[in-house]
Amino acid sequence: MTPRVHLDDYVGVVGEAAVEEIRALARPLEGRSALMVNATAVGGGVAELLNRLIPLLEDLEIPTRWEVIRGGGEFFGVTKAIHNALHGTRVEITKPMLELFQEVNAENAAALDLDADLVVIHDPQPVALITARSNGRGRWVWRCHVDIAHPQPDVWAFLRQYVVQYDASVFSAPEFSQRLPITQYMIHPAIDPLAEKNREMEPGEVEEILTRLGIRDDRPIVTQVSRFDRLKDPVGVIRAYRLARRTVDCQLVLAGGGATDDPEGSIVLEEVRREADGDPLIHVLELPPFSDREINALQRASAVVVQKSLREGFGLTVTEALWKKRPVIASAVGGIPLQIVHNLTGLLVHSIEGTAHRIRSLLRDPEFARRLGENGREYVKARFLTTSNLQAWLALAISLMHPGERIIRLA
Repeated sequence: MTPRVHLDDYVGVVGEAAVEEIRALARPLEGRSALMVNATAVGGGVAELLNRLIPLLEDLEIPTRWEVIRGGGEFFGVTKAIHNALHGTRVEITKPMLELFQEVNAENAAALDLDADLVVIHDPQPVALITARSNGRGRWVWRCHVDIAHPQPDVWAFLRQYVVQYDASVFSAPEFSQRLPITQYMIHPAIDPLAEKNREMEPGEVEEILTRLGIRDDRPIVTQVSRFDRLKDPVGVIRAYRLARRTVDCQLVLAGGGATDDPEGSIVLEEVRREADGDPLIHVLELPPFSDREINALQRASAVVVQKSLREGFGLTVTEALWKKRPVIASAVGGIPLQIVHNLTGLLVHSIEGTAHRIRSLLRDPEFARRLGENGREYVKARFLTTSNLQAWLALAISLMHPGERIIRLA
């Protein structure tokens, strides 16, 4: 269930002028309906984005529904393989797997009400719903949150047959996209500064949560928050931490959960626990859904936040940590370099050894770590807050209402 959120709540964060600009953009869209469709209501960045974006669209008098496709474990096993293949990992995708993908999409197309002025289909799992588009009403957009710069060719060819039927596509960065005969837009993902995961917290509240999670604050905390997914490389984080621990005193927190469309999560979690090997200074936390308060506290308590992904879409956990003024060390993959300007808003790395070196350098130079944190927050405020994301979606919707027009008058 989406929370009650009002645009005026953000005046204290982004200013009254920014809020009024959003309202001006929304006026031509009042009464127009929107529909968001994705694969999970819980877990993952897409669900988080929709959970905050939809109430704001409603507050602007743009009726918006959110539908989640249904599919069993076998279907989500197929979509996980497709996800990995789009990231460039070589995966065997068989004809029966693709047929199952098509069958489940067809079943969902028959069960869902897909009628709206703007229909946004998020990521590959429901991409084939476009085949259910029967009338000329409404504009359909495929929103890809995945870096598909170097996909497995046969898998991309299969998905592309559906993507080209949309009116437009949206990517998180120009380099994520592919050549397509439809209009392409760029919209950065964003975080909500007022959400439970990002709101300000008193030190006492942070301390209470750490105690409940069994973490003492008697030595610096190095943290990675992410799903237990091999592409997030949690095992590599443990190895980097152990290298750093040879010369600096610290402890490691690996915190995350799973998403309903990711059947590999429990397997990776066991791999992480084996690698930790009972080390009392390595805290592996399997958090339940809606642990936003705990994640907020863990990030705020951290001396260093790490995101050592091997592949990445955008990396909202990086955005969250930057907003909290935490010094961030992250891999130079996916959308992370859009957020981290090396040595200015954070530190980019390319290896386990490089990650260990940067952990040591930040723990030894707290003033440099503080400056990185301050710069990171200002960078996020200017580019990656939910108000900017909302503004971009409104502009896209207006553009789709006026195809071929180079100048659109809003008044």
